[in-house]
Amino acid sequence: MEKILQLKILDNTVESYLYVIGTILLALLIKRLVSKYLAKLLYKLVAKAAKNVARQSFLDLVVQPLDVFLVLMISIIAFDKLKFPGAFDFKIYHITFRQLIDSVTDGTLIVIFIWLCLRVIDFVAMILEEKANLTADQTDNQLVVFFKDFFKVILVMIGILLLLRFSFNKNISNLLTGLSIVGAALALATRESLENLIASFIIFFDKPFITGDLVKVNNFTGHIEKIGLRSTRIRTTDKTYITVPNKQMVDTIIDNITLRTQRKVELRLELGLSATAQQLKELSASLKIILQKPEIVNTVVYLMDTGKNAHLMAVDYFTSMDQSIEDFNLLRETVNLEVIDLLAQKGIELAAANTDVVIHSKQ
Repeated sequence: MEKILQLKILDNTVESYLYVIGTILLALLIKRLVSKYLAKLLYKLVAKAAKNVARQSFLDLVVQPLDVFLVLMISIIAFDKLKFPGAFDFKIYHITFRQLIDSVTDGTLIVIFIWLCLRVIDFVAMILEEKANLTADQTDNQLVVFFKDFFKVILVMIGILLLLRFSFNKNISNLLTGLSIVGAALALATRESLENLIASFIIFFDKPFITGDLVKVNNFTGHIEKIGLRSTRIRTTDKTYITVPNKQMVDTIIDNITLRTQRKVELRLELGLSATAQQLKELSASLKIILQKPEIVNTVVYLMDTGKNAHLMAVDYFTSMDQSIEDFNLLRETVNLEVIDLLAQKGIELAAANTDVVIHSKQ
């Protein structure tokens, strides 16, 4: 048995291989226990801030990356105890096979570490979102989503730089110097994307609108669902989902309906020329009586214009924004029906009602 254990295969004894295999198997068996224990320790560090967030949510996010990271770390440490076989000491495209393995190993560790950090960012965002939901202001929710995506992008960029440094042995300082020149060229080529990124910061700090606001932009009306790094997502009143570049949201005139203090209704009555001045006076007074409703805050009724085709009567009234859109539409319908009944009672016809169209045919 001793001879078998001391038998060398690829410059290493069978005993050494067994130790490595045993260590890896042990790591696979206890990985979940160790990763859960470490995750619980990490959770304790943020327990006060995350008291409203379930611990299981944190474990679901962190345990799986920790599993892979621990197994990989233990496997690397175990394999490091073995001698590198001379049979594998060859070159592949100017680099040795050992250097290739080291680069792949370092790269895998970096990727898994960045994956773990991304999960931690998700959890921190979950905590902040839970706190933001406690306030009526939607600005906090908007900032959480924005900065979560922003820091994820920064973290991925750091991961790429680490890969270039440790897996490809590139000098990052020289690389960054070179990238600054390339970056200037890329900035010109991707000017629109950079403008959208800058516009996103303008939106967050100037706050012309926030998530949940009802806005009208480019003939579309809808609720802001998400403000991203490049674009803003809007759920329209037609239940469609549109994406508008942030630069356009900054440069375009936006009507933030949510910030209105009142809703305005504009009604224009084109009355027939047969209506007398006395009838128009009485009609104006009656219209003001119709508009005396609890839901209506302010009214404006006057003879706006007259001409050879019709008398134009302006009827404007305002309602509170506290009123739901369904009640608002019901009020408009009620007022319109009462106006139609009033015109019938006064014997006043609309301009189109007393217009006859005569077609003359040549014989």
